[in-house]
Amino acid sequence: MPGTLYLIPNTLGPTDAAPGALSHVLPGQVQALTSQLSYFVAENAKTARAFLKLVAIDHPLAKPLQEIRIAELNVNTPAAALTQLLEPLLAGEDAGLVSEAGVPAVADPGADLVRLAHQHGVTVRPLVGPSSLLLAVMASGLNGQSFAFNGYLPTDAAARTKRIRELEARSRGEKQTQLLIETPYRNGQMLEALVASCQPGTLVCVATDLSLPTESVRTLTAAKWKAQLASGKMPEFHKKPTVFLFLGQ
Repeated sequence: MPGTLYLIPNTLGPTDAAPGALSHVLPGQVQALTSQLSYFVAENAKTARAFLKLVAIDHPLAKPLQEIRIAELNVNTPAAALTQLLEPLLAGEDAGLVSEAGVPAVADPGADLVRLAHQHGVTVRPLVGPSSLLLAVMASGLNGQSFAFNGYLPTDAAARTKRIRELEARSRGEKQTQLLIETPYRNGQMLEALVASCQPGTLVCVATDLSLPTESVRTLTAAKWKAQLASGKMPEFHKKPTVFLFLGQ
């Protein structure tokens, strides 16, 4: 009988290595289950080991960390390698899928492994933990009844502007909140592109470092953001994970 694939949430940023450090984002039951697994598939093995060290503070691992197997699954993993990653599960072993940050398989290459698991009759269990996208929707004040995540926009300026205007038209027509992310060192460029491309009354939210002590969430019209940027007041979000949201009015 196949094992179970557990989708294990990670933190959304740096976490102190102290007792109870994970308790504000991960339930104790999730940590306890994670500590008993000896096979993980992760976007980055080094990050996964750091996460398991945090788990081990309150929930001792079933095996020494050096004996726990961590296979990598990222954007460079060929599709042909997915079957090999699934083999321990097909042999009856439970496994944990861990992302770099937040929940696995959402804006994350782990979705391909989850799809393959379903195709082979492997039970998939999503565990409770932080999702930056849902936290951003919750805190934005924008429409939480209808929203769409668009991932990364084109890096080419003209293509990016075209895409923003397409999404804004959809947002206005369908009253649908649009979400996107950017490489953290380009956050400033993304905000500038949004306020330059959107209509003045479009609501734009910038949600940074969600669930962390440095968390910041702010929603303003594109016109107000534009005035703020013109005065030199850029949000403190350089190199910080940020979710951008907007809703056409």
